[in-house]
Amino acid sequence: QVQLVESGGGLVQAGGSLSLSCAASGSIFSIGTMGWYRQAPGNQRELVADITSSSNISYADSVKGRFTISRDNAKKMVYLQMNRLKPEDTAVYYCNAEVSPSRWIRRSDYWGQGTQVTVSS
Repeated sequence: QVQLVESGGGLVQAGGSLSLSCAASGSIFSIGTMGWYRQAPGNQRELVADITSSSNISYADSVKGRFTISRDNAKKMVYLQMNRLKPEDTAVYYCNAEVSPSRWIRRSDYWGQGTQVTVSS
């Protein structure tokens, strides 16, 4: 059983900062790409940023220069530092990871339960 647990969401004024964390736990043999997605009401879930196991990073154009993703492989954690937040960043943020629970099972996608980020204008 693999679990991803996010923390760090909340309410912030425009221009402020928030930091999200996600911890992977359970039966884990290896973790590949980890990332953050978000979904606003009425919108599809979209990629915010992801980071491979060798730390190659990609960002959505809308967050480049404002958000920073990082990971700690030893702790099985991924982080998202969000600066200069805008009202349009308001969404539920989900952690995602490609996890293999054993050496005989290929990696598959796992999701956290989501954490609400609300940016007031």
